[in-house]
Amino acid sequence: MGKILNIKDWMNSPRYKNNVQKWTGKTKNFVMGLFIAIILAGVCYIIIAPVLGLISTAFMSVEDIGNPVVFLIPAAPSLYNISHAFGYMDYVATLIRTLIYSLGLAVLHVVVCSFVGYGFARFKFRGSEFLFALVIVSIVIPIHAYMIPMVQGFRFFLGNPDWNLINDTIPWPIILLTATGVGVRSGLYIFIFRQFFRGIPKEIEEAAFVDGASPLGTYLRIMLPNAVPAVITVFLFSFVWQYNDVYYAGNLFVGNRLMANMMSSAGFMYSATQQITNPMMVQMITFGAVVLTIAPILIIYLFLQRFFVEGLERSGIVG
Repeated sequence: MGKILNIKDWMNSPRYKNNVQKWTGKTKNFVMGLFIAIILAGVCYIIIAPVLGLISTAFMSVEDIGNPVVFLIPAAPSLYNISHAFGYMDYVATLIRTLIYSLGLAVLHVVVCSFVGYGFARFKFRGSEFLFALVIVSIVIPIHAYMIPMVQGFRFFLGNPDWNLINDTIPWPIILLTATGVGVRSGLYIFIFRQFFRGIPKEIEEAAFVDGASPLGTYLRIMLPNAVPAVITVFLFSFVWQYNDVYYAGNLFVGNRLMANMMSSAGFMYSATQQITNPMMVQMITFGAVVLTIAPILIIYLFLQRFFVEGLERSGIVG
C-alpha cells in the first residue's frame, strides 16, 4: 500500500510531469519532422526524377535502348545525342540569337515594370487602386483567353490591313507589349517591384525631396539602386520565361529560330534527315536538345541565386 502511494506521489511530482512534457514534445517534433521529410522527399522525387531521367537518356547510346538492365545509369555513355542535337539546333547561332532576344526583353521589362511598380508604391491618385486591380487580374487571366484577338490586332495594326507587325525578322508585337507593361508576366513583375518599393523607408525619399530631388530623380538615384535584389529577381524571371517561351513567340513572332523552337524541332529534323522511325532514338535526340537548352539557364542561376532568393524574400513572394 505504501508503494502505491509512493508511485502516485511520484507521478504527481513536478519532476515526473516535466519529464512527460519533455518527451511528449520530443515525440511530437520527431513525428512532425518525419512527416515533413516524407512529404519533401515525395515532392523532390516528383520534380527531380523526370529531370534525372531526361539527362540520363540524353547520354545513352543506341545499345542502351534495348538493354533491360539500364535504368538511370547508361551502360555505354555516349555524346551521340548531344552532338547531333547540337548540329540540328545550329546551337551557337541559336544561343546567341536567343540570348540577345531574351536579354533585351528582360532589360526592357526591368525598366518599364520598375517604373510602374514605383508609381503604384509611392503615388496615390484617383483610380490607382482600380488600375492595380487590373494588374492583378492580368496575372490571373490566362493569355490563351485573349491571344486570338491579340494576334488579329497586330496582324491588322490600328485597323490597317497593310500594317502586319507579325513577321520572322523583328518581334515588334512582343517588344510593344513589353514596352507598354503588358508583356509576358509583366503583371507579376509590377507586383514584385511594388511590394519591394513599399518596403523601403519613406524617410529616404523625404530626405531626397528636401535636397531638391524630383520624383524621377529620386526614383533613378535613390530607389532603383536600392532595389537591386528585385531588379535581379525580375531580370531572371523575365529572361527565363522569354528564353523558354513558345506560346508568345509562336503566335507573335512566326518562323522564329529561337532556342525553344529549335529544341522542339531537333528530333523531327533528325528523324527526317536520317530516316529514323524508332521513336526512342528520336526521343534521345530531343532529350539531348533539352539538355543543351537548359544548360545556360542553370549556369546563370548558379551565379545569381543569392540575389534571386533575397529578392523573393523582400518582395513578399512565398510558395
